[in-house]
Amino acid sequence: MQRKPFRRSSREPTITLINVVFLMLIFFLVAGTLAPARDPRLTLVNARDLVAAPPPDGLLVLADGTLLQRGRAVTAAEAGAAGGTVRIVPDRALPAEGLIALGLALKEAGASDIVIVAERSLP
Repeated sequence: MQRKPFRRSSREPTITLINVVFLMLIFFLVAGTLAPARDPRLTLVNARDLVAAPPPDGLLVLADGTLLQRGRAVTAAEAGAAGGTVRIVPDRALPAEGLIALGLALKEAGASDIVIVAERSLP
């Protein structure tokens, strides 16, 4: 008695594909509802007309790496020598490597905390 050779069907695994797509749909529906919606009674503050000014004690860092504090040029050693918290207000065009190097120089000079002041926008 001879056996007939087993032949696989040539159909595509569409059921598997449908299951995967369905699971992805469920995942995105659940993931999209995890964050609570903002209360509709809440009205956000409008800050368009406010003048953005750096803090008066902030250490301004220009794009070329120049440091300004209270309108005069200083070095990292002078800015960090007072100790305490140093607020850095970097220019947008300042390379990240320059900002990291400045933070290390301020720590070596005696600054205990370094805070980077940046612009923040809400959707």
